[in-house]
Amino acid sequence: MSEKVALVTGGTSGIGLAVAKMLFAAGLRVVIIGRSEKRGDDAVRTFSNENDESAEDVMFVAADVRRVSDCEKIVDETIARYGRLDVLINSAGVYVENDAAELTEEEYERVMDTNVKGAMFVTRFAIPHIKKTHGNIVNVSSDAGVHGNYFCTLYSASKGALTLYTRSLALELAHDGVRVNAVCPGDIMTPLTERQIASAPSREDALREMASVYPLGRIGTADEAASVICFLASERASFVTGAVWSVDGGLTA
Repeated sequence: MSEKVALVTGGTSGIGLAVAKMLFAAGLRVVIIGRSEKRGDDAVRTFSNENDESAEDVMFVAADVRRVSDCEKIVDETIARYGRLDVLINSAGVYVENDAAELTEEEYERVMDTNVKGAMFVTRFAIPHIKKTHGNIVNVSSDAGVHGNYFCTLYSASKGALTLYTRSLALELAHDGVRVNAVCPGDIMTPLTERQIASAPSREDALREMASVYPLGRIGTADEAASVICFLASERASFVTGAVWSVDGGLTA
């Protein structure tokens, strides 16, 4: 895997960062994408610290996937640095709970542009390069992308779109030897989840309530979701494409 290159959007925290670290540990060169320069620089330093080396095979690119020009820049800078692209992980995403009767245009644009438009346009610019390497794409969807969630119409719509985009793209690229899959995590302990429960009177009570709906009796970890993503991105999943893998403790069983 040492010659391969992976690009991970939303790679500065949560599931995206966990995936980037696992791919790096497997020998890939990794490009992580995020909006915050500080968080990106902090993330790159963790690669160096944890592996006791210079992290010259990790690059951060500051970009906002809501902008098509940034989506193109992400791929261009990856190719300029490493000359190839083998794995694309579309992990950038935002979560919003809202009443459908009070949906605003600003909320709609923020969620759909990040969760759907960003993934589609990073992929659009990555496809020619991934075809050359017969690489693969993994989209990070959600349990909300396979069933409805209460007070979650906008987010569910965005992740549902990403799920079906995955299936359609897998058919489109199969003849080029490119695999496309999606992972649908349930609640995962990430900074996004921490922000979700930040306003609760008790963090512990909020986590217990969140975990109560899961047959396994708990929510997941970023590493558990990342392990499945990295499997799908590896040659061990060479006959898997168009698949939608649930990593949700039995929630959608």
